[in-house]
Amino acid sequence: MPNALQGIPAVVFLLAATILEVSGDAVVRSAIYNHGGLIRLGLFFAGGVLLFGYGTLLNLAPLEFGQVVGLYLATLFVVWQVINFIAFRTLPTLPIVVGGVLVIAGGLIITFWKPT
Repeated sequence: MPNALQGIPAVVFLLAATILEVSGDAVVRSAIYNHGGLIRLGLFFAGGVLLFGYGTLLNLAPLEFGQVVGLYLATLFVVWQVINFIAFRTLPTLPIVVGGVLVIAGGLIITFWKPT
């Protein structure tokens, strides 16, 4: 990892990667269902750029891959719900909230539980 990135906390990488992934997915979804022609192509390109940024930032996080995945899944759930509300005006249902609590708990266990 380049020296300029070493002082950045892992959570910053994960949060930025999550925002890029969910935003990229929302842009692609909008392109598929709400647009056509050149606007659709432009949105596909923009979504691809966002998704490329997600993959890059996720892999720059200074954590072991197994730890990255756990914390990433927890942050992904939260950011996904925020972007889902902002982009599509959809609130999570009770099953999504309950499942999300389990996802967040599992992500935190994977990331922070150090077996003896």
